[in-house]
Amino acid sequence: LIKSVYSVILLIFSIVLISGMIATKQTNLSENSHPAAAYCLLWGAILWLTMVEGGQASLVGLIPVNAELYANSHPKAYKCTQITNKGDNLDRYLLGRQFMVVLVVFSVNISGGPVGGSDIWGFPGWLKGIFLEAGLAMILLTCNVGQLASQVNASLCMLDYTDNYFALFTLWVAMAIEFSGLLHASYLVQLAVAALAGKKIESNEEPRSVGASIFFFARCLASLAVLCFCLAVTFESL
Repeated sequence: LIKSVYSVILLIFSIVLISGMIATKQTNLSENSHPAAAYCLLWGAILWLTMVEGGQASLVGLIPVNAELYANSHPKAYKCTQITNKGDNLDRYLLGRQFMVVLVVFSVNISGGPVGGSDIWGFPGWLKGIFLEAGLAMILLTCNVGQLASQVNASLCMLDYTDNYFALFTLWVAMAIEFSGLLHASYLVQLAVAALAGKKIESNEEPRSVGASIFFFARCLASLAVLCFCLAVTFESL
């Protein structure tokens, strides 16, 4: 109980602190735009993160469950698992979902992350250093509201959590991201690790046709080119 109480107090304090930083235009986004835009992006991103994280816990947990048992009682959850339970689609969903996590957390940071030299309500330097400069306030908000609570609830209520169009839409977005090939360099790493280990990659699908293989490796090369470009830009900026 004591741990829960002080955790809630720290979370409320973090939310108030971040809201105050946005209102006084001391975050990355609110500094260059209206604070309302930062508020909308922050809470919109947190809300979507709850589904990205909770959806994963639900869809992975529902894999061994016979989908016909809930086809009528939870039709939207059934639609979700009809996609993820087919072939290697669960792996594809997890790959696209991971990109969504990074994108959403980036949106949270850009909307609520403090700018350098921020000062609010006369707080002492050590307090600002812990909650603002070290990012503890952002960590507590993102983890407690966007990630941990949704994962716990989704693991206990897998069908109810995914029985809505928000979950289905999030699944489609993750699948579309994977299909785009932007992250296909990950498959090259998978192939390399499997080759080094001397093991065959197991698949729930039939071997790819010639055309499918060309399309797959073309996306792998395009993804690798994008990755190399991003690494070059990052190293140059450092």
